[in-house]
Amino acid sequence: MAEIELAPLRSLNDFAFESARFQIPNLRDPEKWSNRVLNNLLYYQTNYFLTAVVVFLLIGIIHPVKMVLGFAAISVVFLGFVYCTNTQWRAKRFKRDHPIISVMIVLVGGYLVVYMFGAVIVFMFGVALPLLLILIHASLRMRNMKNKFSNKMEFVGLKRTPMGLILEGLGQEQEAGS
Repeated sequence: MAEIELAPLRSLNDFAFESARFQIPNLRDPEKWSNRVLNNLLYYQTNYFLTAVVVFLLIGIIHPVKMVLGFAAISVVFLGFVYCTNTQWRAKRFKRDHPIISVMIVLVGGYLVVYMFGAVIVFMFGVALPLLLILIHASLRMRNMKNKFSNKMEFVGLKRTPMGLILEGLGQEQEAGS
C-alpha cells in the first residue's frame, strides 16, 4: 500500500471564485454526475475538510451548550444501544427483577430525549450542513485539467489520500480511465 499523502489546499480562486466554473449537472445521466462528484471530492478534499470543520465550529460557537448536549445525547443513545445489544440477557433479567426501576429509567430517558431534542437537532445540523455544502459544491463545480490529472494519479495508485481511502471504504472506487 502506498503511503497516504495529504492533498494540497486549493486556492480560493480555484475552489470558488474567478477560475471556478459551475454548472448544474445533467440529472438524466447519474453516472456522469457521480463521476463529477467523486472527482471533485478527491481534488478538493482538503478544502472540503476545512469547510466542514469551519462550519461545524461556527455552529458550535453560535450554540455551544446545545452542541455539547446534542453530542452527549447522541453518544448516550449510541452507547446504550451498543450496551443493550451486547448484553441483552442482562437487560432482560434487570427488567424482570426491577420493574419499577426499569419504568423509571424509561421515563427519565424519554424526558431527557424530549428535553435534548433541540440540542440534538442543532448538533445534527452542525454535521449535516457541512456535508450538504460539500455535496452541492462537488455537484456543481466543473472539472479542470489539473483536477483530471490529479485524479488519474489517485486512481492509478501513485498517491493515496484520506478522501481516496474514505471513498474506497464506501465502495466508491473508480477505474483509472474514468
